[in-house]
Amino acid sequence: MQFKSKLTEGILLKRYKRFFADVEYIDPISQKKIALTIHCPNTGSLKSVIEKDQTHPCWFSLSDDPERKLKGTLEAVQANSGAWVGVNTSWPNKIVQLAAVKSIETKKPHFKNWENYTFYKSEHKISKETRLDGVFCLDESHLTNPSELKHYIEIKNVSLARNGQAQFPDAVTERGQKHLMELMNLIDEGHKAELIFTIQRDDVSVFSIADDIDPEYKKLFDVAFKKGLIMTPVLMNISQEGIVLSQKVLPIK
Repeated sequence: MQFKSKLTEGILLKRYKRFFADVEYIDPISQKKIALTIHCPNTGSLKSVIEKDQTHPCWFSLSDDPERKLKGTLEAVQANSGAWVGVNTSWPNKIVQLAAVKSIETKKPHFKNWENYTFYKSEHKISKETRLDGVFCLDESHLTNPSELKHYIEIKNVSLARNGQAQFPDAVTERGQKHLMELMNLIDEGHKAELIFTIQRDDVSVFSIADDIDPEYKKLFDVAFKKGLIMTPVLMNISQEGIVLSQKVLPIK
């Protein structure tokens, strides 16, 4: 997926109140240094990405929307490892959705797990309270027929890395725990279910659960894995021009 325009490079001075980031950059026309407060589209801790009391090179997008109070959005930060890490949590879902739709249209599945399906729907409700990111099936009519087997997907963003391992989560996630239980329930009903961990950095070679951060999530993850929940930790490659969902699935430790 290509960005509307090339991301602007600057220096991230600090992130605060979760949603705000102060940056400096050189205006390409005036060549003057400009200070700007921009939106940080990430509610996580961003451990291993933004270090306390440090500045980091960053990329951000600029909007010409006159209604926006914050004209910029933080898109990526260069971690101390040297890797560029995507921090915008809205991109993984959009890009996986595009890949799923393209898989159906071209009959060339992006992942092997998506083979043999002919219909896909994003944002599918499985109950009054719960909506999963997507579902594959053979026909649209199967969506409302509980006896027709389906393949459900849920997408999680990953930015944490420690000791060469991509890890999830970077903070306790009760919502993530709930999703694991719901996906296990679907497996018990005979459906397939898949958890896609989109890893927005390339300085990792394996994936693992951060059990020291959320031990309850680790317990549920292990149970779900034994039940047959498909785990797909996949790399995403970010540049100033765009983001690409790779087909490189990391081993799970």
